[in-house]
Amino acid sequence: MRKLIDIDEATLTKLKVISIFEKTSVKGLIENAVQTYVKNKQSNQFNNLSDEEKEDMGMLLLMQEADRNEKVSEEEIFKMLGK
Repeated sequence: MRKLIDIDEATLTKLKVISIFEKTSVKGLIENAVQTYVKNKQSNQFNNLSDEEKEDMGMLLLMQEADRNEKVSEEEIFKMLGK
């Protein structure tokens, strides 16, 4: 996805200087900064969840990884829950 953003000249100049030292492009530098910011925010939000909410989030992530084409009978489900 391509999005345009406005950056003031002073910030852009600073990004260009940093990109030279980091041996990367300004675009790459911004992408890394945004990814780091998003991970940090997600981590902070996760740490503020209660234990029950964390369990719910874990279950949601597991459900997203499940193969939706695979079918299991009701009998098998109740048998596993009975263990």
